[in-house]
Amino acid sequence: MMLRIRSRDGLERVAVENPHITIAQLKAIIQSQLKIPIHNQTLSTNQNILLAKTQDDLSKFTDMSNPNTYLSSLNLSHGSIVFLAYEGERTVAGPTVHPAGSFGRKMTMDDLIAKQMRITRQENPHCELVSFDRDCANAFQHYVNETLAFAVKRGGMMYGTVSPEGKVEVDFIYEPPQQGTEDNLLFFRDHDEERLVEAIAVGLGMRKVGFIFTQTISQDKKDYTLSNREVLQAAQFHSESELKEWVTAVVKLEVNEDGGADVHFEAFQMSDMCIRLFKECWFETDIGEDFDPKLSKMKKDVVVGVKDTRDVDNDFFLVVVKILDHQGPLSTTFPIENRNVPVTMKALKNHLDRSKGLPFVKRISDFHLLLLLARVLDVSSDVPALAECVQTQTGVPEGYKILIESMASAA
Repeated sequence: MMLRIRSRDGLERVAVENPHITIAQLKAIIQSQLKIPIHNQTLSTNQNILLAKTQDDLSKFTDMSNPNTYLSSLNLSHGSIVFLAYEGERTVAGPTVHPAGSFGRKMTMDDLIAKQMRITRQENPHCELVSFDRDCANAFQHYVNETLAFAVKRGGMMYGTVSPEGKVEVDFIYEPPQQGTEDNLLFFRDHDEERLVEAIAVGLGMRKVGFIFTQTISQDKKDYTLSNREVLQAAQFHSESELKEWVTAVVKLEVNEDGGADVHFEAFQMSDMCIRLFKECWFETDIGEDFDPKLSKMKKDVVVGVKDTRDVDNDFFLVVVKILDHQGPLSTTFPIENRNVPVTMKALKNHLDRSKGLPFVKRISDFHLLLLLARVLDVSSDVPALAECVQTQTGVPEGYKILIESMASAA
């Protein structure tokens, strides 16, 4: 199988026999194939390791620190990405040069065209439309509008279903630990929490279907739809998903006819060409302060229209997606994770007290409540069982009711 290794040098590949090798064996393979000494390597499944500046920073990434851990236990398989930080210098092999023209093989016009990367607009998305559950969309926009006042960026992962016709329905939004500024949004990936989110989604018959983020008031004054940093982030999540209907949604304030401000949702797919360029590492990812945010800079020349350039207008990468809304199966009245105030069992007690008149399955039909319960229940049995009750709206077994009510009453 093949693993992709992303380091400060870009994306490289190593061949391993199977996922049942240890981290120590992987490091030996990296030393052999990429010429990086084992003692210089620090590995992680967390991309933030590439932002580490000191040895203390590196020591915080411990998920691949045990040399005896098997790759399979980290859910690494063919095509997975492992992030590598290393000390020292190395020479990265360049592309193989084949002679051409009068000193070697003759190059035809077709050969020349094949070597050009031509950027054109993609007219049609792969998804027919995206429909947002009204409650989950409102809970997201209300927080960024009323609490954050669109002063800093906020983001989340959208979960729901995809129909055979390509209709995407978003029924809940998971907001990971994150830090937002006026221009940047950084997710602190918590793989334990993400494992709980995925278990709940599977039990609900849903999957991850897109990425949603906000633009700030200061960005509204700039002449672009998405900035170059936003294009990179959206392309990264889209390419990781391997879902052709994957949707990127943007929430922002827009001035209305009366001079007031309205919250506005827009939805896009990143074009096939954008995802190809990202996967093949054409994008310049080290964005300088002097870069024009409405242009994405390429590492090599591409063809836009009739000219060769390394600066591509971000709008070339966006395919507009139609937006509708619907009333989904879940409520969004429970406090939402990873915001300013930590969610505790006290919130569970308050929620259950407020909803006493409803059937018990209705009282727990909220993703954010299920995520709190998942932190203390068994992820492989209890979490899927409860989520399945919510999906089918069938009675919750008495044992679970007693357990949940006892957790609430102990708060």
